Amino acid sequence: MKFPKIYNTYFVALVATVGGMLFGFDISSMSAIILTDQYIEFFNNPHGVQQGAIGSALAAGSIVGSIIAGPISNKWGRRWSIMFACLWWLAGTAIQAAVTGAGTLIAGRVLNGVTVGITSSQVPVYLAEIAKKEKRGSIIIIQQLAIEWGILIMYFIGYGCSFIPGPASFKTAWGLQFVPCVILMIGIPFLPESPRWLAKVDRSEEAIKTLAKIQADGDPNDPLVVAEWEEITTVLALERQSGGGLGIFFKKGMWRRSMAGISVQIWQQLSGANVMTYYVVYVFQMASLTGNVNLISSGVQYALFIIFTTIMFFYIDNLGRRTLLMYGALGMAACHFVVGGILSAGEYVPGGVDNNLNVLIQVTGSKSHTVIAFSYLLIIIYALTLAPVAWIYAAEVWSLETRATGMGWSAVGNWVFNFALALFVPPGFANITWKLFIIFGVLCVAAAIQVFLTYPETCGKTIEEIEEMFSDGGPRAWHTKPGHSKLDAIIEQVKEKHVGIDDVARGGSISVGAVAKDVEMGKA
Repeated sequence: MKFPKIYNTYFVALVATVGGMLFGFDISSMSAIILTDQYIEFFNNPHGVQQGAIGSALAAGSIVGSIIAGPISNKWGRRWSIMFACLWWLAGTAIQAAVTGAGTLIAGRVLNGVTVGITSSQVPVYLAEIAKKEKRGSIIIIQQLAIEWGILIMYFIGYGCSFIPGPASFKTAWGLQFVPCVILMIGIPFLPESPRWLAKVDRSEEAIKTLAKIQADGDPNDPLVVAEWEEITTVLALERQSGGGLGIFFKKGMWRRSMAGISVQIWQQLSGANVMTYYVVYVFQMASLTGNVNLISSGVQYALFIIFTTIMFFYIDNLGRRTLLMYGALGMAACHFVVGGILSAGEYVPGGVDNNLNVLIQVTGSKSHTVIAFSYLLIIIYALTLAPVAWIYAAEVWSLETRATGMGWSAVGNWVFNFALALFVPPGFANITWKLFIIFGVLCVAAAIQVFLTYPETCGKTIEEIEEMFSDGGPRAWHTKPGHSKLDAIIEQVKEKHVGIDDVARGGSISVGAVAKDVEMGKA
């Protein structure tokens, strides 16, 4: 059965990024619940490594999902890899809704994690491949907004369900995770396939038709379509000449792209922001917030997350990726140092604050207000910088032949460290307390240094053009600037020379590739 396709890129992004909402749902499905009496009693007050295992189960499954995502996406296409991911979510959510103990909870979260690993890696790939270069950031940032809305919605669902007595409180909250998955499964058949994936699997006629509908209301001879199609086919032919296999990730300048694509995701985790998103209730307990006040105050941070990422939706394609990553990391470092410094003067509570064995230090008065304020500020900086830009940058740096698998490996980097941190943070709070924040501050400074030295600017470039930025003869990272795409000049030359899509397909005497070379040499 053929479903009608909707080619508006913002609509496509809204449907596809429901996959991100699944990610957000699973993150906060624990945050509002782990402090409730029902959860503590049912799971026998889990703490330390046991609570870390529960929290990190999602990331463990996501590692698996990220590893298998590339091959699945290359074989079946970007859309159907997302549909495949939904099946894992249905199984994981069913297990969580019928949870009988810590073991089944971990199993359900692992299965949900497989979904998150696939969607978190392939939705940005899909969006990067359908978006215009000048709108690519704002399109991909919708994925981050969907994650944040998922976090906020599920957090307050969990908070509302906390008033239900007994295990039904968290089972109801976890069971409601079915809803966004079903919405996503209904919407996927109405989305077009990525024109770049269609080109990759030699479905050229369908690729041109889809590219034309997305970029030019269906006109295949629109100069933008002609120029972009020539870019896609030329770069694809060159990539195929270099061979396949894992070795392609390390040939010529590709090793730089592999390093950038994977490390940007690792730094997003090592920035320490997930200490707040996963365990903010613990941090606020250190700041003497208890009960409903703690839960509501923790929910405020998720609202701030959405507000400030929404602001970036309007500006992300006018600001450089390097600038946001570098100064965002430095700003987060400052917040970590302040929080760690304030907590270092806190009171040690051997039995745990409010009997919570994960929280052994507490501050009061103005110190607690400072901790809360800088925790909020850290999340605001993260929402403006590393949270959306790390996913955008990772989706942009790969070539067409390597994008699905490469983005999968980027996500593996993200989820390996997400897993390690989710497992490490609860015992870290118990054993090194405030020093944990100092560690994250130092890591943020290291991230800023690598961004400055090795991340060229990708904002405003076509995803084919970015290949040149990482080549052996490419510019130094700190010499690159947003915009200045050659595609705009090529489009003007296409108009002047009256090149059509058939000329490109035939490889005739008037070649967009030759025009591109003229532009590069300054003749156009």
